Amino acid sequence: MIIDKLDMQSPDLVNQNMIKLAELFPNCVTEGNEGKAIDFDLLRQELNHAVIEGNKERYRLEWPGKKEAIVTSNLPITKTLRPIREDSVDFDTTENIYIEGDNLEVLKLLQESYHGKVKMIYIDPPYNTGSDFIYKDNFSKDLHDELFESGQKDEYNQRLISNPETTGRYHSDWLTMMYPRLKLARNLLKEDGIICISIDDNEVHNLRKICDEIFGETNLFGVFQWRRRQTTDNRNQTRVSFDHEYIIAYSKTISAKLKGRDIDINKYKNPDNDSRGLWASIDLSGLATATQRPNLHFDIIDPETGYSYPPNPNRGWSKSKETINRMISEKRILFPTKPTGRPREKKFLSELQSSVTGFSTWLDSESTGFNTDGTRELTELIGGKFFDFPKSLRLLSTFMEQIAYEHGDIVLDFYSGSATSANAVINLNAKDKSNKRKYIMVQLPEAIDEKSEAYKAGYKNICEIGKERIRRAAKKIKEETGADIDYGFRVYRLDESNMQDVYYTPQEYTQKSLDLFSDNVKSDRTADDLLAQVMLDWGLPLSLKIERLEIAGKEVFKVAENSLYACFDKGIDEEFAKEISKDQPLRVVFRDNGFKDDTAKVNVKQLLKQLSPETEMKVI
Repeated sequence: MIIDKLDMQSPDLVNQNMIKLAELFPNCVTEGNEGKAIDFDLLRQELNHAVIEGNKERYRLEWPGKKEAIVTSNLPITKTLRPIREDSVDFDTTENIYIEGDNLEVLKLLQESYHGKVKMIYIDPPYNTGSDFIYKDNFSKDLHDELFESGQKDEYNQRLISNPETTGRYHSDWLTMMYPRLKLARNLLKEDGIICISIDDNEVHNLRKICDEIFGETNLFGVFQWRRRQTTDNRNQTRVSFDHEYIIAYSKTISAKLKGRDIDINKYKNPDNDSRGLWASIDLSGLATATQRPNLHFDIIDPETGYSYPPNPNRGWSKSKETINRMISEKRILFPTKPTGRPREKKFLSELQSSVTGFSTWLDSESTGFNTDGTRELTELIGGKFFDFPKSLRLLSTFMEQIAYEHGDIVLDFYSGSATSANAVINLNAKDKSNKRKYIMVQLPEAIDEKSEAYKAGYKNICEIGKERIRRAAKKIKEETGADIDYGFRVYRLDESNMQDVYYTPQEYTQKSLDLFSDNVKSDRTADDLLAQVMLDWGLPLSLKIERLEIAGKEVFKVAENSLYACFDKGIDEEFAKEISKDQPLRVVFRDNGFKDDTAKVNVKQLLKQLSPETEMKVI
C-alpha cells in the first residue's frame, strides 16, 4: 500500500504556474530537455488579437538581474522554521508569531500556510541611501565558503552586502533584492489586503515601477507623504529640506478600502428648525477655471434681494446653474445678508452617503509622530538608545486602524527591525479590548556592532532587541489598561530542514548507503521541530492552538482541535490507530519509521480509512 509522504519543502511556484497555464492553454504545453515546458511564442500569440512577429518594444522597467530575481522568487527551498520555546511567551496559546531569519526564505515557507490570509503588510526596507546593507540572494551551495570568507555571510547565514552609490549596479542590486520579496508578499495578501512600504526619494520612483508590475497599476492604493522631522534639514546645500518620506500602498484587488475617519457631526445643527433635520453650511466653491469648465461660471441671483453673486474666476462653483436654481427653489442655498458675501450650501446630515471620510497625506500633521518620537518611545521602553530610526508607534497605529480593523486580521512585517509593528498591534488590541488583530514579525538576526551601546547592554543581534521590546511593551500595556488580550508570541528560527538529504533525493543513494539512514530525520531535531515543518508543509497557520495529549501511552500533538494530530513516537500500531480514530481528526502524520513493523503500517492506514473516513494520513 502506498502512503503519501509530505514533501517538506516550500511550494514549487514554477510548477504551480505551469499547471495553471496548462489548464487555460493546453496547446502551449510542450516538452523540453527537462520535461514539460511552455511554448512562449505560442502563448504570446494566444494572448494577442494581432499576429505576433518577434520581439517588440514595450513599456516596462528593466535592469541587470531582473530575470535572476524572478527565478529566485520561484525556486523552492527545503528549509524549515524551528520553534524556540525559551524565547516565546505563552507559546501554546498565543496567535502572534516572531520569526528569525532571511525574509525571502521565510516568505517562501509561509506561502501555503498564509496564502491569501494577510490583511495588511507593512515594511520599512533599506532605503538605498548608499550606506545601507542589502540582501545578496545567491543560493548556490558552492559559493557558501566564498561568501563567508568575503564577509557576505556570518554565523547567522546573513547575505548582506554594502551598496554604495559608486557601484555599477547601485539601483539594480536594490531592485533585485526587492522584486522577489514583493512578488511573494503579494501571494499572502487577502483579496482586500493592502501592502504599505516606507521609502524615501532615493528609490520611490523604482519602487512604484516594480509594484506596478507585481500588483498592477490599477491597484495603486495611495502614495502617502509623512513628515519625519519636526525641524528643517539644513545640511543640503541646495536648501531643499528632505524632511519627508513616502508610504507607498498597493492593494491586492480594487475591493480594498480604508476604514475612513469619522465625520464630525457636531457641526450639524438646526437653528431654523428645518423639518429636514440637522444641517451644516458648506462652501459652494469649485476647483475649475472658466476655460476648464465654463458651465460652472455664472452669477447666482438671490430671488428675494436681487443681489448677484459672481463666481471666483479661478474656481467657479461646484454645481451647474440648473442644479443651483433647483436648490434655490428647495431653499437649500444660504444667501448672505450683504452683496459682498458668498452663497453657501445647506447640507443635511440625513443625506450623507457615508459617515466617514478619507485622507491622502500626513505631511502637515503631527498626529502620527516623527522619527524622534519613535526613538524616544523605544528608548524609554528598553532603557537605552539601542536602535537607529525606529518608526513612530502613532504612524503605524494610524495605518493599522485604517486597514486592519476587522476581527482576525493578520498584520505582517518582514523587515521587523525593533518590532514597532508588533507594539502597535498590541496597543490597538488593548484599545479595542479584543484580540482583533494578530501579527507576524520577520527579522534577520543581524549582528550588532560590538562597540555599540546595544551590545554592551547584552543584545547580540537585532532580533533580541525586537523580542525584548515586545515583552516590555506587553507588560506595560497590560499594567496600564488591564485589557484581557493576547500578549504572547511564538518564536521560530529559520534553519536547515529537519530531514536528512536522503529524504529529498533518494535516487542519488545506493541501497547500501540507504541502509545507513534508518531514520531520515536529523538526530538533533525534536518533536516540536517536526510539528512546525509539518504544519507549514500541510498549509496550516503557525498560530493555531497546540495541545499535547497522551493517547495509548504516546505523545500526540493536537493542533486546532481535530485539524491535525501528529505523533512522532515509535511503535505505532493498530491499537493506537483505534484510539486516535475516536476523535475523527482531519489529518494525522507519523514518522515513516515510527510504525511497529511494516504490517502495522499497512493496518493503521486501513483502520483509519474504515473508522475515520475523513482522516488524511501522511508520513515523514
